[in-house]
Amino acid sequence: MKKVSKNLIAGLMLACCLTAAGAEQRFTSPDGTMVVVVDDEGGRPGYTVSLNGKTFLTRSPLGVTTNMDDLTQGLVLKNCRVEAVHDSYALRTIKQSQVNYDATEAVCSFEKDGRQALDVTFRLTGRDVAYRYTIHPKRGTLAAVVSGEASGFVFPQGTTTFLCPQSKPMTGFARTAPSYETSYALDAEAGGNGWGEGFTFPCLFKTPDGWALVSETGTDGGYVGCRLLCKGGTSYAIGFPQEGEMNGVGSITAAVALPFSTPWRTITIGTTLAPIVESTVANDLVKQKYAPSKVYEYGKGTWSWIIGMDPSCNFDEQKRYIDFTAAMGYRSLLVDALWDTQIGYEKMEELARYGKEHGVGLFLWYNSNGQWNDAPQTPRGKMDKSGPRRKEMAWMQRNGILGIKVDFFGSDKQPMMQLYEDILTDANDFGLQVIFHGCTLPRGWERMFPNYVASEAVLASENLHFGQGACDAEARNAATHPFIRNTVGSMDFGGSTLNKHYSADNQRGTTRRTSDVFALATAVLFQSSVQHFALAPNNLDDAPSWAVGFMKEVPTTWDETRFIDGYPGRYVIMARRSGAKWYVAGINAQDEPVKMKVSLPMLTKGVQTTIYTDDDKLQGSCKETKVKSQQVTVNIPKNGGMVVVAEASGNSFNK
Repeated sequence: MKKVSKNLIAGLMLACCLTAAGAEQRFTSPDGTMVVVVDDEGGRPGYTVSLNGKTFLTRSPLGVTTNMDDLTQGLVLKNCRVEAVHDSYALRTIKQSQVNYDATEAVCSFEKDGRQALDVTFRLTGRDVAYRYTIHPKRGTLAAVVSGEASGFVFPQGTTTFLCPQSKPMTGFARTAPSYETSYALDAEAGGNGWGEGFTFPCLFKTPDGWALVSETGTDGGYVGCRLLCKGGTSYAIGFPQEGEMNGVGSITAAVALPFSTPWRTITIGTTLAPIVESTVANDLVKQKYAPSKVYEYGKGTWSWIIGMDPSCNFDEQKRYIDFTAAMGYRSLLVDALWDTQIGYEKMEELARYGKEHGVGLFLWYNSNGQWNDAPQTPRGKMDKSGPRRKEMAWMQRNGILGIKVDFFGSDKQPMMQLYEDILTDANDFGLQVIFHGCTLPRGWERMFPNYVASEAVLASENLHFGQGACDAEARNAATHPFIRNTVGSMDFGGSTLNKHYSADNQRGTTRRTSDVFALATAVLFQSSVQHFALAPNNLDDAPSWAVGFMKEVPTTWDETRFIDGYPGRYVIMARRSGAKWYVAGINAQDEPVKMKVSLPMLTKGVQTTIYTDDDKLQGSCKETKVKSQQVTVNIPKNGGMVVVAEASGNSFNK
């Protein structure tokens, strides 16, 4: 990352009010639109954030509490060192493959009792504000325990919330919570703490002047994963894990070596939702922790469990799914829980050889442990300790396994965050990709860990099998994730089924309420570089050929993402580019249809376009046409979708 000297700041139109120690410090984003003001009023550090002259965060507290010092009070702001920062990076696994990052960096130094105690480093762009703390040693003390943060986010009055409540520890299925798998309360009044335990990141707020998304990034085994707690009204603050997590084992605090820099707290802001949907801040602020052991590949896959559940995890059915995966031209098959007992290691080796002969690799499911949950699904006891884990991974490497799906974590304590990092690090040694389920939110992990693929951390497709209520609410939830969960990290949802029913015979079980075009649209709207879709072999015969054809061709990696229109929980229309081809996808959860003209400036008159649409009875169709203008008329019924696919004349989307 390159830093431009302070001498160039004026040329970049950066404004900073560097006054005497103790006075407020002001600095702006490179484009001058975002302004942060920092002060030490009453010895307590705080900050405000505004965009285009409108206040998005009123004065909000800063600081950390440690066992050697309370660094939330008695502090004196000495100075803010301001530099312009530029970074360029390529990352195939996120919403934008090539990122050019320009920001203002301000390092605000605070003293306590005459010594350097705490730095708060801010980063500002035209859409993102981020900050982190650097804690300095005190009289030779080189180790400390961070017990909490004052880090706050105080929104203007009139702000409403779109939040996902944190579960109580050791609750839910087999006492595996919290696992970031609860429903969002949309457009709710500020105040309260969900079910009493606060909220999981990311957290979306609608202010009187726009939108703000609060999250964190850069968390690894050196810290805890955090949540958001309401302090009353529109005031929110960082919260550490709950005591009962991990069956009560481990501290809720973070043990650190000094000097130490915490993970970043991020606030993405916009007058519309576009900055939030398009932001790459989760990866802008982090660095790769190790080199990839090989060139990792990405793509589509299938899995039997979502349709056939546990009984489907047998040798013959998985062999049938390999044939289906090959027929779709897909890269991988995910073999889910109980494979070790219902297939066995020896037969799994045979299955892996069969897959290789057909150009299909395998992902294998594992329980994270068992010590911190009651989940009986096996393999258990293979992933929590280095010795057994590396032995298992060596076996997988010998048999050409592509990756693992590790489930049932249920904590954000530091030992659990270290386990995530250890699994990823060891897996890279053996050339394995990693998907996490029943897990925490990824926090910049696509860039930090090159073999990381995605995390669930959402109320995912399994719930569509388990209950009709989830099917009835599918459109509402699907129209929420592109604005909140999927904005900050890859989401392993496992959806886009073309079955009418969630059962192996497609005749019984829960009933899908959404259309086939809806299923195609979510394959675009939900972002993950490896997608195991909820398709089934019978779809080759009972699903529309145009739908199967689309699912064969849809990409899983993207070069560009653009928000077009939408509202959380109601509807969403987005565009993603892969190479020179654009996919414009939309879904609708409202009773009334979405009717509008969508501007597609990247298309030129006469270009060939494929359009997938639904009628008012959710009967889908596909037609080929040539673009007559740069506008497309959209009419999406409730539970329906639309997709436009076209080659672009250029690689930019200028709205």
